[in-house]
Amino acid sequence: MSGITTSGEKKLKLFSGRAHPELAKEVAEALGTELVPTKALDFANGEIYVRFLDSARGADCFVMQSHTAPINQWIMEQLIMIDALKRASAKSITAILPFYGYARQDKKHLGREPISARLVADLLRQAGADRLMAVDLHTAQIQGFFDGPVDHLFALPLLADYIGGKVDRDKLTVVSPDAGRVKVADQWCDRLDAPLAIIHKRRDITQANTILSADVVGDVKGRVCVLVDDMIDTAGTICAAADALFDNGAADVVVAATHGVLSGPAADRLKNSRVSEFVFTNTLPTPASIQLDKITTLSIAPSIAAAIREVFEEGSVTSLFEGVH
Repeated sequence: MSGITTSGEKKLKLFSGRAHPELAKEVAEALGTELVPTKALDFANGEIYVRFLDSARGADCFVMQSHTAPINQWIMEQLIMIDALKRASAKSITAILPFYGYARQDKKHLGREPISARLVADLLRQAGADRLMAVDLHTAQIQGFFDGPVDHLFALPLLADYIGGKVDRDKLTVVSPDAGRVKVADQWCDRLDAPLAIIHKRRDITQANTILSADVVGDVKGRVCVLVDDMIDTAGTICAAADALFDNGAADVVVAATHGVLSGPAADRLKNSRVSEFVFTNTLPTPASIQLDKITTLSIAPSIAAAIREVFEEGSVTSLFEGVH
């Protein structure tokens, strides 16, 4: 039987959808357990069917699903999995979202727009999730969209320690790709004892993934610049930011981001970019079409597993990320 049972018969059960099973298996291995066997299939008309092949009654259940493409299918599958566990008398249900879908739609820029990040939180709660666990939400305010506990995990220690071990820190400058990421970039600066530069971008709010101009604020001449962001989608804005750094005399540019969404033209842009290395975590599967030597993927599984164990044992998730917020 899969799962962990304590002396008091407290049970932990880890479930995974079909979006990113490799990450779920890594998390299970780090926990020293196995994924609960699951039957999942799609009917001819696209409807999703899920049935768990192990009892969930009285168990603390953790349901992993990273919202990768096709994103709407995998969100729906996670909702169905949560509903199945609720009806199977699970003691508690924690929805684990290594990548939270629709997180960029967290506020209204124009009239008559939705706040889709709130809608996703409402759907998860209504389906039966008692708790959310996510890695590097696009904005911290999303935690307030869910009516229940939210464990916000951070990839900064993993990414920063990797970068710090490869680059001469005396030549390192941390670069925020826009004003919204300055707080996170400051934390990178504190961890790596490096100066900060900022890319001032003017965006066209009527066009997704489009910037009008990018200006560098700070001295980057002759420096190794680390562009830090939460996600890279089509890679247009991050590659434009890298070009701006090179135009201002940067010796090299490395990009570090938690989520490698890598949609549409991202493969060609990464391949043709002057950036020497793109560093991501495996919160999302790397598309099969994007296999480049300049892409490095670090595993976030140990962090997720540690957070699951803290929740299960009623410990402190915050203690895992001291100094990061």
